[in-house]
Amino acid sequence: MKALRSLLTSTLIAAGSIAATLYFYDSFSIRKASAGESIRAPTVPVMPSPIFAELDPFTVTLNSEYQRRILYVGITLRLADEESARTIKRYMPEVRDRILSLLAQQDPIAVQSADGRQQLVQQLRSRISMPYMPEPTGPSIKDVLFTAFVVQ
Repeated sequence: MKALRSLLTSTLIAAGSIAATLYFYDSFSIRKASAGESIRAPTVPVMPSPIFAELDPFTVTLNSEYQRRILYVGITLRLADEESARTIKRYMPEVRDRILSLLAQQDPIAVQSADGRQQLVQQLRSRISMPYMPEPTGPSIKDVLFTAFVVQ
């Protein structure tokens, strides 16, 4: 009988402890929610979709001291925002002219190296990002991507 009484007392103490914990936890949550704080699982930040502008391929003649080469380049621009995409589309003839004039100035040997291509990317980004008159600012170009690059 003494063992049964001890077991019953232990069970009641455990049940009371659990009930008190649940009560205080629940009331704390309700107070927190009523104070304007929401109790939710943390949300995963949504990454914005990339914005690309694919340009028609370019073919230019590269002149060196001893020979002529043909450069065929496919270019896609990674843009920072939709406004930049609209600017590129609106001024596409001028965009293409800027790119063609820069490509035609390239040395056929230098442009085939990794460093030469990286310098070309920087030059293209700089030239395409310049303002198009009468716009006060140019498009925000995140990257210039070569989708085709052939020198013959």
